[in-house]
Amino acid sequence: MSASISKTLKRLPNDEVLTIAAGCFWGTEHMYRKHFVNKLIDCKVGYANGTTADPTYKAVCTGTTNHAEALQISYDPSVTSFKELIDFFFRIHDPTTINSQGPDVGTQYRSAIFTHSDEQSKIAKLSLEEAQDKWYPNDKIVTIIEPIKSFYDAEEYHQKYLFVNPSGYQCPSHFLRTAPK
Repeated sequence: MSASISKTLKRLPNDEVLTIAAGCFWGTEHMYRKHFVNKLIDCKVGYANGTTADPTYKAVCTGTTNHAEALQISYDPSVTSFKELIDFFFRIHDPTTINSQGPDVGTQYRSAIFTHSDEQSKIAKLSLEEAQDKWYPNDKIVTIIEPIKSFYDAEEYHQKYLFVNPSGYQCPSHFLRTAPK
């Protein structure tokens, strides 16, 4: 049986958890860690809301597990808010492409927000509407917002991948947008 929160994610009792999918999890993690320096408790990359237990990277890459490459973040809500983290999410990938980010194609690269509460769902929907108007006025956002059902940590070599391998593959759609698409 899986849990909806990483078994290895560091967090304190008052910390909250955010789970998102924005294409390649290496690039997503790299963007959050660089932008929110000293504002996040911990991050783990892994696989969310699929149909198989304990998936491997190889299995997820086949597209048959329905898992999304995801990032799970623990954060102190007195330091940064869920809204701030979700607003950033809409600016660092292309939420208007179905099951793809740049050259990465498949259900594992879908844009999704996996909510941990009704309040997160409400905020995510509001942020999506705002991002639609401000950042993507000519393209429909297709980000899925649904409750988190499962999260499995990715293999250890994926954790902090682009910090350990600075010349590793980075999806070209991962950058901080400063103008509407």
